[in-house]
Formats: sequence, C-alpha cells, structure tokens
Amino acid sequence: MPAPIAVQLYSLRDALKEDFEGIIRQVAEMGYVGVETAGVYGESPASATRLFEELGLQVCSAHVGLPLGDRKTEILETVAALHTTNVIVPWLPPDEFTSEDKIKAVCDRLNEGALVAQENGLTLAYHNHDWEFRPAESLGGKTPFEVMLTYLDPSVQFEIDTYWVKVGGSNPVQIVRECGERAPLLHIKDGPLDKEQAMLAVGAGVMNFPPIVAAGEGYTRWLIVELDRADTDMVEAVQQSYTYLIQNGLAQGKQ
Repeated sequence: MPAPIAVQLYSLRDALKEDFEGIIRQVAEMGYVGVETAGVYGESPASATRLFEELGLQVCSAHVGLPLGDRKTEILETVAALHTTNVIVPWLPPDEFTSEDKIKAVCDRLNEGALVAQENGLTLAYHNHDWEFRPAESLGGKTPFEVMLTYLDPSVQFEIDTYWVKVGGSNPVQIVRECGERAPLLHIKDGPLDKEQAMLAVGAGVMNFPPIVAAGEGYTRWLIVELDRADTDMVEAVQQSYTYLIQNGLAQGKQ
C-alpha cells in the first residue's frame, strides 16, 4: 500500500495567516491524511492540534530545529503539544557545508540533538536543500551529504527533499534507495529545477516521481507535498498535487 500523503503547511503560509481554520478545513476536505508544521501562524500548538484532531489530520512531523540550547525546552514542548514524535531540522546555512571540518561540526550538533530527541521518545531528522548534494572540490569531489554519512550517528534520520536533491545534481532515486529506512519522510515538490523560478503543482514540472516513490517502497512512512513558492494559486496547487499523487497510485489519501 502506498504511503499516506501530507502537506507541509509552509506551502500555505500566506493563506494560513489570513484564515488558519478555513484553510486547514480545506486541506482535510481535499483528502490529505496529515500535515507537517513549520509554525502554526498565529495559533498556539495546542489549539492547532485540537483542530487537526477534529478533522482527522495527523501531524506527521514538525519543522522546529535542533532541540538544544536556549530553545530546547520550547521545541520539546511544541512537539509534545502537536502530538508528533518526528522532530525535523529544516535548514542549516550553506556555508556550514563548505569543508569537512564544518560538516563534522554540523554532524556533532545533529548527533547531540538526536540524543535529546531519543531521551524524550522522539526521532530527529534532517531536511536537505540543494547544497548538500552538490559535489565540491573542497571535499575531494564528494557531496556534503556523503561526508555527513561518515559523521552522523545512525539514529539521525533524513527527510529527503527529492526536488532539491535533483536541483543539486544528484539522483533522488539513488539517494532514496540508499537511505532506505533511514529516510521515512520524503518531500515531494515539482518545478523547472531552477532555483530562481517558482515551483509547480506536483506532476506539472519535470520531476519523475514513480521511480522515486518506488525506491522508498517499504521504508517511506509519509509523502509530504511542499511547494516553497508558486506563481499560481497555492491552495489550487496543493489540491492539484494531491490529485496527481492519488490518481497515479503514488500515495494514500482519504478521497
């Protein structure tokens, strides 16, 4: 059976700021099984969770950052209020991936965060962009991601953003297959593979999703639609993305 489908709420951030409840109700009506949070746009995590649960939407994961330092308690309390167990580190600056020493330092922090997560019954995953998948002369032709695999504890999981892998010049089918059970969450987005151009509804761009989804079969727990920006209406794009994935048998929805 295909993995269930969720939407990253960052995609709908502008609409959510105007009408959080109304947009979430639309997401549920579309047939999405879950949501992934990146903030709750004026709501409290507890009030957002009440709405999600009323509508039967699972919070598959939360983009909250590393549960370390001054934000540790805040992040752990947020994740608990959202009733999820997947803590996602959504972004680290590209200049932290320019040398092996810098990458090792990144991995040390991720390992520390994963230990905190484990101590609280949670799992920590890192979400990539394109720069982790660009081969670099400073790394002997390796990609930062390859170097990360050397230093990361096996408990650190990945939320593979398949679009950014492709933009970086790597093969998302290969990456998803090689990560296996270590990549239970896949971000699904589409577009022209040009960082300067807006994204498109899933199925309307140049990404080839059937082999990507097949590569994660047996390991992928969630397919998560995310469009960072689009020139079309974002709510319509999120609906079109759902329709494409469901009609092609690539994801499991409620409709």
